[in-house]
Amino acid sequence: MRYVKNTLKTLAFLLVFAVLHYVLPQHDVAKITSTEVIRMDFTAFNRFFFAQADSGATELATRDMRLINTQRRQTFLFGFIPRDTEKVMVFRNEDTGWIWPPYFKFDSSDLHAEASANMSAPGAEQWVVITHYGWRNRFFTIYPNAIAIRPIDGPDVRIIPWFNIFFFVFVIIGGLFIRAMWRQFRERTIDPALSNAGEAWDRVDAHADKTKGRFSRWLATWRKKR
Repeated sequence: MRYVKNTLKTLAFLLVFAVLHYVLPQHDVAKITSTEVIRMDFTAFNRFFFAQADSGATELATRDMRLINTQRRQTFLFGFIPRDTEKVMVFRNEDTGWIWPPYFKFDSSDLHAEASANMSAPGAEQWVVITHYGWRNRFFTIYPNAIAIRPIDGPDVRIIPWFNIFFFVFVIIGGLFIRAMWRQFRERTIDPALSNAGEAWDRVDAHADKTKGRFSRWLATWRKKR
């Protein structure tokens, strides 16, 4: 039973970690090499990882998808430690609207123009910070969704994920607050109720034993008469 509980706890932790890693914003230092628009056909495997058509457009099974092709600076530890190597990365650029995740992005056309304006060229490199969420998976044709693009002077800039830091601080404080409320509720309500229930059960058990004793003595009187 303990093994099953630990397995379920581990699976729940991994599920929560995967959702947060997918939804929370990430920042990549990259060079934009090109932008393009492709026709995308969704399948049952990858449709969940895409947002929606542009606001005001009709949602169809197939639609145009804006892509931003980049040369991304590789990092360690979720972007905290930069590396000297680069790797290609393709971002999608689509509205999130009012649905999940709650980025409320309605400016994918403007962002596409901004990406084209900050495109890097040989001999005139332009580095940018691309804020995005999501994963890149080549097998299922999944792209992270770009949320914002900010020009920077060079690739050695250090990005501090303030939103993620405040988010986890808020989650920890909220978790401790809920834990304290639960412990107080348990001490004031649940524990006394269980104690009263235990005392009531003891009284019922004692009464049952007393009644059983009387019945046994009554039967004993009949045995003596026989």
